[in-house]
Amino acid sequence: MTNTLNAQELDALVRSGESYTLEFKERPDKSLASEVSAFANASGGRVVIGVTDQGVVVGTDTSNAARSRVQDTLNAIEPRLQTTLSVVENLIVITVPEGRKKPYSCPQGFYLRSGPNAQKMKRDDIVDFLHAEGRFRYDTVAREELLVADNFNADTFQDFLTKANITGILSRDTLLINLGCAKLVAGKLVYTNAGGLFFRNNQDDVAYLQAKVICALYKGNEKVIILDAQELHGGIMENIERALIFLQRNLRMRYVISGIRRENIPELPLEALREAVINAICHRDYAEEGASVMVEIFDNRVDITNPGGLPKGVTKENFGTVSVARNGVVANLLHRAHYIEKMGTGILRMQRAADARKIPAPTFSFDGFFRISFPRPELAADEIASVGENIVTRVETEETRVESTGTRVETGEARVENTGTRVEIGETRVEIPDAKAEDMGTRDFILAAIRDNPLVTTPDLAKATGMTLKGMEWHLRKLRDEKRIIHVGPTKGGRWEVVLHGLL
Repeated sequence: MTNTLNAQELDALVRSGESYTLEFKERPDKSLASEVSAFANASGGRVVIGVTDQGVVVGTDTSNAARSRVQDTLNAIEPRLQTTLSVVENLIVITVPEGRKKPYSCPQGFYLRSGPNAQKMKRDDIVDFLHAEGRFRYDTVAREELLVADNFNADTFQDFLTKANITGILSRDTLLINLGCAKLVAGKLVYTNAGGLFFRNNQDDVAYLQAKVICALYKGNEKVIILDAQELHGGIMENIERALIFLQRNLRMRYVISGIRRENIPELPLEALREAVINAICHRDYAEEGASVMVEIFDNRVDITNPGGLPKGVTKENFGTVSVARNGVVANLLHRAHYIEKMGTGILRMQRAADARKIPAPTFSFDGFFRISFPRPELAADEIASVGENIVTRVETEETRVESTGTRVETGEARVENTGTRVEIGETRVEIPDAKAEDMGTRDFILAAIRDNPLVTTPDLAKATGMTLKGMEWHLRKLRDEKRIIHVGPTKGGRWEVVLHGLL
């Protein structure tokens, strides 16, 4: 938009009529400041003084004194706005740029251009505007009703400190404040939203119901028949880990022959799925309380979706090349804990992981929600080793045997059969007569294994269930927190004991 117009250009502009970027005023009255601030809060525009609403040129006083009065009116806009005031024949033209320090206010309040009109914004409108402009940072807001002393997960905090390599020299409260997780308000330590999302006991926490992650496995390519589903209500780090466990449990494993050895690999690169899950949980719009992060597995794809489109400053054109964190404190905490390796590189790493596996790259869509879709590759029956914990075809080598008739797995040290459920780990065997491990629930399965062999190790349990070591550690920690098991003796060489009705 040029700052000055000649008489011919202005005549053509007036003939076009009022619009989103053009306003007529017969005289410079008190509403002038609201019209100009509305343009600054939108995309900029022009105010032409000396033209009626019907587009009739009547002219106005263009003397130095009149222009000085117009400028005095504009000086009431806050923060200070740089406009261009010019005279064309008997008209005054005010050229208004899009503001760089939105929102702008005038003595009458906050206004925003909507179509050919300036609309006064109400409280909720202002909040939405600030959020859309990236001026409102949900994760930095202090929650005065959420006292740290009332609800604090010490285990999660210690886990974070360990991952972030932070020593315990400073006090807990000082660390929380320095990390942006808490603030002192009226002498009391209260959570910021970032701190609450990370370190509160969030199970059924009404303060952060929107922070849950919903995982679902569907039959087919539509949301009709649900085969498996979980709602994750933990803190941010816990939800990331559990969402990845859900994906690993329900995706297919394929085998490839490398030299004389066979290697089982997931059908989709786990590092790419990990980046997508972290991206969704880190950058979702937490101010949107009616939607959750979704991790969904269909026959032909995996969709990972979060509320909130592209943040302010990111466009379809520069997507993937610039980094703007919607939740800066959350992103910093995940970076410290090594969930995010380097800001702004996640999209590229997902694409490179797909290229390395010679599978289709993920696709991205942003329509108020941000969605990453991973096409699932087509696998021949003789390529498939398993679906998570569920064996679906037959492969035989010298060390491993898998049969779809009755789901049997033998790997030298471990064997699972669905004649009931039998797990053999070295010389240890656990039999549960009437249920598969996946049917009876992972934690019940762990309890049964511990009852049978109190000396069973975490790696043994992970191997028996087909779970990652980190995933098994998470389940054991939860069972300990729920006082369903205890560990007696040293970390290495001790034993597990199952607690029954509060007694050993």
